[in-house]
Amino acid sequence: MNLGKHQSFVMRQYQRDDLESIVNLFYETVHSVNSKDYTEEQCDVWADGNPDVYAWHQSLSRNYTLVVYDGTTLVGFGDCDDTGYLDRLFVHKDYQGYKIASRICDELEQNCPYSITTHASITAQPFFEKRGYQVVSENVVERNGIKLSNTLMKKIKEI
Repeated sequence: MNLGKHQSFVMRQYQRDDLESIVNLFYETVHSVNSKDYTEEQCDVWADGNPDVYAWHQSLSRNYTLVVYDGTTLVGFGDCDDTGYLDRLFVHKDYQGYKIASRICDELEQNCPYSITTHASITAQPFFEKRGYQVVSENVVERNGIKLSNTLMKKIKEI
């Protein structure tokens, strides 16, 4: 899949060999990019550094999951399940602003026959709003006694 003028970026579907890079990118992104909107304590319970890699692999394999690489470096990933739930969308801290999330989201949206919903972090909410997602509800999730805010958002699929 072509990612425009950045010919070194390659997007493809998830493979088992991507798993370690994905969980590392997730941890690093939450603790760097999302840390502007969440406390260190919140980031620690969101991405604790000791993920259940079996559960991650099962979820990523079951969903339509895309990865983007710059050479051998994973720079982004995203996934959507068969109900139209966009579960994860994360971009490497050093690759913010290259429209990687937009390109992943474009592909996920094109491959989903339904309206799409997601629980957007405070950090990601403006990104989804610019893409036409509407706020459905504000949420607070509790993990290990720590509260995390996010927003349930929905984009109606154009027919």
